[in-house]
Formats: sequence, C-alpha cells, structure tokens
Amino acid sequence: MTGYALQVAYLGQRSIVRTARQPANIVFALVFPLALLAVNSGGLEPATGIPGFPTDSFLAFALAVPFVQGALFSTMNAGTDLARDIQTGFLDRLGLTPMRGSALIAGQLVGVVALGLVQAAVYVTAGMVAGVDIATGAPGVAAILALAALYSLAFGAVGTLLALRTGSGEAIQGYFPFLFALLFVSTMNMPLDLIEVDWFRKLATLNPVSYMLEGIRSLVIEGWDVQALGLAVAISLTIVVLGLLGSATSLKTRLTRT
Repeated sequence: MTGYALQVAYLGQRSIVRTARQPANIVFALVFPLALLAVNSGGLEPATGIPGFPTDSFLAFALAVPFVQGALFSTMNAGTDLARDIQTGFLDRLGLTPMRGSALIAGQLVGVVALGLVQAAVYVTAGMVAGVDIATGAPGVAAILALAALYSLAFGAVGTLLALRTGSGEAIQGYFPFLFALLFVSTMNMPLDLIEVDWFRKLATLNPVSYMLEGIRSLVIEGWDVQALGLAVAISLTIVVLGLLGSATSLKTRLTRT
C-alpha cells in the first residue's frame, strides 16, 4: 500500500472503532428509523386506496425512508466526531505530521459509510421480514445497499464540512434539525404527483431528498427505473463533490489558523 493509502486505512480504522465504541449512536440510528417506519406504515395504509398510488402496500412505499433517514444521521456522527478531534487538539497534532488533509477527510468518512451499510442491511432485512417484496430481486438489494452507502457518504461529507467550518459539536447538533426537516418536506409520505398542496409540492420538487427517496423506492416497488436511479445518483454525487471540496478548503484554512 502507498503512504496515502496507509493514512486512509489507519484513519478509517480509527473512525470505525470510534463508531463501534458509541453503541448509543448505532442503536438510535437503527431503532428510530424503523420505529418511524412502523408508525407511518400502520397509520397511512389507507393512502394506498388513492387513485394513482404506485403500490397497494404503504410499507413497501415507505421502506425507502429509513435509508435516507439513517444517512441523515451520518451528518451528525461524522460532524460531531471530527468536531471533537478539533476541540481536543487531535487535528492540530495531525497537522504536524506528514498526513495529507484529504486522507483525514477520507478516513473520517470510512466509519460513516461502514455504519451506513450496517443500517441499510438491517432496514432491507426488516422490510423483507415484514413482507415487502423487492421488485428488482437480489440485484436490486445490492443496488439499494450501494445507494445507501452513497447517501451516507453524501451526508457525511456535509457533516465534515460543517465540523471544519464551525469546530463545534454543539453547532453540528444545532444544524441537524434543519437537515432532518428536509425529510418531512419531501415525498416521504406521498408521491409527488399526488401532493395537492401547491407550496408543499413545490418544496418537495426542489428538495434533493425527494429524489433520493425515489431512487430506492423505484427499486422496491417499480423495477429498474433508469431516470429515478440516475437522478438519485447524480444528486448524491453532487452533494459529495460539493461537501468534499468545501471540506478540503475549510481544512486548509483551519490548519493555517492553528
């Protein structure tokens, strides 16, 4: 392995171990999305009777929500962990080593993606046990896991950017409710074409979370929808690129200040 790869590997291992040593973060990120899924699928099942609703199972329709909701926790997990490194002076000490800044960011996100894959495996297993039939079969399950990892990477990059800009775990927690609200102003509970409230439909149309939901939802209830998958991947990659570029710039500034 090259020196850069070793840096990423060591920092990634540290990120995974640190995540594993915080069981509260793991359990909450697993249990809360599944609890919300159970409540919504039970209470909103009559919505499947609306003409034009894409499936007769609201559980299948709502199964996409935990994947995005779990990925949103990546923002807080990645951000608070990195902010803690800043506050404790660990980042300053790393700045005195030959470590490359991009390796720090990449290593930090390894733990986030690892947790995202664990979450996704639990969600898809829970859905199938509850009776959801994945329209795309085993290849679709693999695609769902890949999308979940990409979503975790995207929101993790946002968390890294916020941590480097603020240097405060409390600030990250303050931003989280705003990011979490994006989930509720989306196609979380109703397809876009069936939302009758004009202002809500416009917000859901502009909301990138809607397209992330539709990417996984298409694999669950429709099949291989190239347009839905393409939009989900393109939007997620855009967030990843912007988050990483912003993080790289913010890291240089922060290391210069210290």
